[in-house]
Amino acid sequence: MIIVMQQGASRDELAEVKKRIRDLGYKPHVIHGATRNVIGAVGDERGKSVLQSLESLPGVENVVPILKPFKLASREVKPEPSEVEIAPGLVVGGKELIVIAGPCSVESEEQIVGTAKSVKQAGAKLLRGGAYKPRTSPYSFQGMEEDGLKLLATARAETGLPIVTEVVNPRDVELVARYADVMQVGARNVQNFALLKMLGQLDKPILLKRGMATTIQEFLMSAEYILSEGNQKVILCERGIRTFETATRNTLDISAVPVLKGQTHLPVIIDPSHATGHAHLVPSMCYASVAAGADGLIVEVHPTPETAASDGPQSLRPAEFSAMMEKLTLFASAAERSL
Repeated sequence: MIIVMQQGASRDELAEVKKRIRDLGYKPHVIHGATRNVIGAVGDERGKSVLQSLESLPGVENVVPILKPFKLASREVKPEPSEVEIAPGLVVGGKELIVIAGPCSVESEEQIVGTAKSVKQAGAKLLRGGAYKPRTSPYSFQGMEEDGLKLLATARAETGLPIVTEVVNPRDVELVARYADVMQVGARNVQNFALLKMLGQLDKPILLKRGMATTIQEFLMSAEYILSEGNQKVILCERGIRTFETATRNTLDISAVPVLKGQTHLPVIIDPSHATGHAHLVPSMCYASVAAGADGLIVEVHPTPETAASDGPQSLRPAEFSAMMEKLTLFASAAERSL
């Protein structure tokens, strides 16, 4: 249920509604709007009709049922788009198109610091890099773990770029949170509900990637796990889905951008590197993503892709990334976005 507060409702009236929601056995989530506040009451669907009684409270305009199975992620609860603040003056979901760039895996200080400097110069606003790597084969490079996190922190200190890195295991959440500015949930963990619940208890942005066989509704229900625990800072990432096609690593679902934009207020970004698996296809998919309405991009960049510990074939060289960013400015302008 959504409890819509009257315009100008007082703090005391808002507090009383939240108290009554808890008394009825539900969890209140306040969404602050431009002109009025709404409260999402989340809990057991079977008894939600009791919430209708809240209409009689002072300051309440009306109580509306949420029809979508994903409640807090729905545009029913928040019609206007959300902006997720990463750092002062840096938000995902606003007019500025945010580009995240860096290597698939952190391999050395020289590699990550050098890459960070080159992508910043080209216009990237955040640095990506994997310290923990979930790999299909147990014999593949699994990441440098905490040593990799420390190198990411060094790169941030050198460049000022906030860092995005993946957390794989619930037991590592606290450790990764000490270093990361944005916590990434990879495609394989999109339905790791224990992990999602833990991330929902953090006051830190979460970049949630769509699973390779996850429907839009399942994707949004995964976001709901994070939102329902109290963390409203969720960024959705389309990274391609598995189809019968073998020409690309995955099939980039460009249509997911407008579909998601129609169903959720959460910002949406695109990962063209994992979607295509081929560096020469990445720029075209970046341009298409902007045209489709994406709020940002996450792109793999490596100084020497031929020696990369993971995902070298899909990684742009710094010069290629710089050229792509220059051309991307034209597409951003056409989409009425800045870069």
